[in-house]
Amino acid sequence: MKTQENTARQTIMVHDYAGHPFTAELSRELARNGYIVHHVFFAGDKGPKGKNLHEAHDPDLLSFHAIDIDRDYSKTNLFARRSCDIEYGNKIATLIEELRPDIVLSGNTPTETQEPILRATKKHAAKFIFWCQDFYSIAAKEILSKKIPVLGAMIGNYYTHLEKRQMRNSDHIVHITEAFRQQTDEWGIPAENVSVIPNWAAISAISVRDRENSWSAAQQLSAGRRIIYSGTLALKHNPRLLMALAKSIDPPDELIVIANGVGMEWLREQKLGKPTLRCLSLQPIEVFEDVLASSDVLVAVIEEDAGRFSVPSKVLSYLCAGRPIVLAAPADNLAAKIVAETGAGLISEPADINAFVQSVQSYLKNPEDRRASGLAGRIYAEETFQIDSVARSFDSIFSKILEKSVM
Repeated sequence: MKTQENTARQTIMVHDYAGHPFTAELSRELARNGYIVHHVFFAGDKGPKGKNLHEAHDPDLLSFHAIDIDRDYSKTNLFARRSCDIEYGNKIATLIEELRPDIVLSGNTPTETQEPILRATKKHAAKFIFWCQDFYSIAAKEILSKKIPVLGAMIGNYYTHLEKRQMRNSDHIVHITEAFRQQTDEWGIPAENVSVIPNWAAISAISVRDRENSWSAAQQLSAGRRIIYSGTLALKHNPRLLMALAKSIDPPDELIVIANGVGMEWLREQKLGKPTLRCLSLQPIEVFEDVLASSDVLVAVIEEDAGRFSVPSKVLSYLCAGRPIVLAAPADNLAAKIVAETGAGLISEPADINAFVQSVQSYLKNPEDRRASGLAGRIYAEETFQIDSVARSFDSIFSKILEKSVM
């Protein structure tokens, strides 16, 4: 790893549109290793956020930039969302012009937001790394083609054109799973310009804690068995799986859904008829480990189509918590493979509601199975989610593309 002396003049902008905990952890580690790091995120996104403020023990080389737009962000109105994405992207482009980073690492970013970011990076002769957390264009095409068949496919094709061009113009691409290579191969991206660094969770911030804790007490959770879903509940997550689960249990057991998004709005509108479903807003990152610890079983869902281009990051956080996981996802999804291969939980197909419910019920009935799966997940997380190793992987890419510029 580089030292502060020989990298202090190298400035990295880590742009994570979503502002996740694990990306903030990466920025902190890069700054500890001598890079000047500007961590940038969209303050108007209402998804889960990490520790995106400078803390007392953080390196002086690290700064955080919460960028917002001058209006409410809409995820349901396509045209309003597009306009907001472009406005936000232009603000990041202005920030690039002000900060003049050597490298911009940009991920979790809508295609039309990424466009002005890439353009500004190239304008100022910086290096651009496309951090491919999912294929936004493919997701858009899948979802929009179902909602508005003809126009949706046309819009999806336009986004595909943009995303393909952005990747071709990037100095490097970082995928989160080997499965994504197939798409960049099809788009003619040279293999030497592509690396794979799997996502991780900020394990230093998620310890295995007691089920009864200050958060569970503050929420007055029941003494029964608790199932928790925590994270975004959007178009690619089927809330009907959670509703069926809530119907399958009886008090004092309860399903606690801590989320935002259109799926959460749908759940709140349902009339269940018994008090086994509790809907809460996203909780502060400071209590996140207590939230997960309050569960007996942690659940996650992702649709069949979305499972091909997205890896639910909430599952990686679940692994740290030492609780069993039930995941409704395609079997070839990376998160599903991790859960199944480590023994950290049970997998069901996204459309099989009965299998999902039965998997949760099997854990509720078997405390020993819960303990064994929770332990397996934690062991995997401790062995895999080491931020120094992750940072070395990114550092290697930084060095590679910076060396190219001086050859």
